[in-house]
Amino acid sequence: MIHETPQPHVTGGAQTLRRGLAVLRLLTRIGPGGLRMNEICRRVGYSKATVVRLTRVLLEEGFLLHDRTSGHYRLGPEAFAVGLAAEPSYELQRLAAPMLKRIAVETGDTVFFTVLHGYESICLSRDEGDFPIRNQLLKPGDRVPIGVGAGGCALLAALADEEVQAALTHSREVRALRYSRCDDATVWRLVRETRARGWCVLPGLLLPDAWAVGVVVYDTQARPVASISVAAIRSRLGVARSTAIGHRLMKASCELTEMARDREAATRPPARATMRAGATQAGA
Repeated sequence: MIHETPQPHVTGGAQTLRRGLAVLRLLTRIGPGGLRMNEICRRVGYSKATVVRLTRVLLEEGFLLHDRTSGHYRLGPEAFAVGLAAEPSYELQRLAAPMLKRIAVETGDTVFFTVLHGYESICLSRDEGDFPIRNQLLKPGDRVPIGVGAGGCALLAALADEEVQAALTHSREVRALRYSRCDDATVWRLVRETRARGWCVLPGLLLPDAWAVGVVVYDTQARPVASISVAAIRSRLGVARSTAIGHRLMKASCELTEMARDREAATRPPARATMRAGATQAGA
């Protein structure tokens, strides 16, 4: 437990920052379920007035989210953005942003970009098309076990069988509690179908009428790091349309990897040119 003990030679601003970081650190360790206000106060050892002030600012800045139904506070999109800023997959999201918006306009449906983080996938962005019925299951900052959702299944299918099994073992309890239709047998079937087809078609496992199509995105080293998915109501994702969207997403995925490769090449130091120049000078 972190106690509210004044530390020597610490200014008020630094102490406030340290306390705010303590709240963020606590909620990071707790995971996606979050905690109620009283539990946060108990665990960090600060007064309720102090924690209320801290959480109010963190909420305003997007580092926390507050579920009014459960009363739980949990990490918001800004906290995830900070944590992922150094990851190549986060740079991929920035590169992908215009492409994702175009796909949302083309399809009229909701487009998600998620990144792989351990045994979870974290939603970094959601772009909505103009179709009046929209998918609200996932929002930026949300994280779910890989294998849950079309993008998560696409990521899982890109892993070796032993990694798939390890991921399913790790998330079995959470899936049984929150995503009961995503049992091991069902996810394995989706993995096999995704590998054969090239994209995942998720048949309403989270909500009966919420279907989705997802593909994996590889980094420049051919490692699966992210996914792009399109979610819509069931009537909009028949075989023909889901196939067309699958091909569109696969094309987008390949383009995104090429964009990342071009970006790397543009920022890579001209080591060979420098070596040649040095060799010329030495010969002279």
